[in-house]
Amino acid sequence: QVQLEEFGGGSVQAGGSLRLSCVASGFTYGRYCMGWLRQAPGKEREGVAAIDDEGTASYADSVKGRFTISEDNAKNTLYLEMTDLKPEDTGMYYCAAAFWINSATWSEPNNFRYWGQGTQVTVSS
Repeated sequence: QVQLEEFGGGSVQAGGSLRLSCVASGFTYGRYCMGWLRQAPGKEREGVAAIDDEGTASYADSVKGRFTISEDNAKNTLYLEMTDLKPEDTGMYYCAAAFWINSATWSEPNNFRYWGQGTQVTVSS
C-alpha cells in the first residue's frame, strides 16, 4: 500500500523557518519523482518544489532563494527546508510522487500519482 506521510508543519511568525519531511512507503521510491505542492484557502493547488527525473530541483518563483527541496533515498524521505516564511506561504503542504516529470511539467498537480494527507503551515504577520 502506497503511503506518503508528511511531518513538520506548524505555526510560525513571518521570517521564521520550518522543515517539512515526507516519509514514503509501499513503492520503489527511487523510481518516482517527488515534489511538494500547496493549497491555500480558496486557491488552487500549486507546485512549490520538485525533483525531476534528472535529479534537478525546480522551484516556484515565489519561493526561490527561500525554500530548498532535498531527499534521502536511503530513508525514502523527502524534505522541504523553508526559511524567511511569509504570510502568503500559508497553506496545506502536500508531498506527492510522480512517475515522471521534467522541468516543464513539474508544477502541474495532475502529473502526480500519489499524495500524502498534507501538513498545515500557517505564517502570521
